[in-house]
Amino acid sequence: MDIAQLATLVAVVKAGSFTAAASALGTHKAHTSRVISRLERRLGVRLLQRSTRSLALTEVGRELYERATNILAALDDTQAAIQQTQAEPHGTLRLTCGVDFGLLVVNGWISGFLERYPKVRIDAEFSDHMVDLIHDGFDLAIRIGQLADSGLSARKLGEIRFALYASPRYLRRHEKPKRPTDLASHDLVIFAATSRPMLHLSNGAQRHDVRVQPRLRINNHIAACDGAVNGTGIALLPRFQATPYVETGKLVEVLPGWTRAPTPIQAIFASSRYLTPKVRAFIDFALAHRRKL
Repeated sequence: MDIAQLATLVAVVKAGSFTAAASALGTHKAHTSRVISRLERRLGVRLLQRSTRSLALTEVGRELYERATNILAALDDTQAAIQQTQAEPHGTLRLTCGVDFGLLVVNGWISGFLERYPKVRIDAEFSDHMVDLIHDGFDLAIRIGQLADSGLSARKLGEIRFALYASPRYLRRHEKPKRPTDLASHDLVIFAATSRPMLHLSNGAQRHDVRVQPRLRINNHIAACDGAVNGTGIALLPRFQATPYVETGKLVEVLPGWTRAPTPIQAIFASSRYLTPKVRAFIDFALAHRRKL
């Protein structure tokens, strides 16, 4: 039993006759009939009940027909998927991302991607508004955090890891904290949307929840980092964002080992059987060029 025989059986059943099936397959009625007869002899069963006016599947023929239909559909899917991956990315990629992560990371991905793929254009929107990908016509969203159960598909690109930082200027004026509970008496720069934020810190073995009264509470990571660099207070920042300032001596890590849970970075796209080449290529590019977060 081979694929050609299964395809012939399916064609005969769908067409309703050997003559119509032969026409659809671009062959002769006699050849089509011989293929089915050979398949029946090989299996040792009758697949079709033939009469001068009609064809009908036997019980075992019905089972084989259903399985053959699924097999042929899977082969078509595989072929289409391979063709999609081989196609050169082209056209306009509509991309959305949050403002902070877009400016700090995704903007760099976009520049490199456009250089790598000259036939692609990108229409990017950096906004913290959660758009409806399908309704608003976006191909891809880069989101921070867990994906809600929305019927969309996602691929994890990495994680954002955090640490506590302060400027040397701040630490000259304040004693360096030795334990998480010390933070309650420090000036803090907090990225938060609530009026009374809580720091959930752990070092692997221990956990501390510290309720704080921040000196500066702000909903922008770039501004929070600037506040720490300028000496306003201690800030919990993404490591990739703070690292350049640590390397130049503008920030110092405090309470090493104490951190909050990492946050996943995800590429989100509409549920579909295949990714278009431009979307697949951008996701692969992001995975290959992501920073150490």
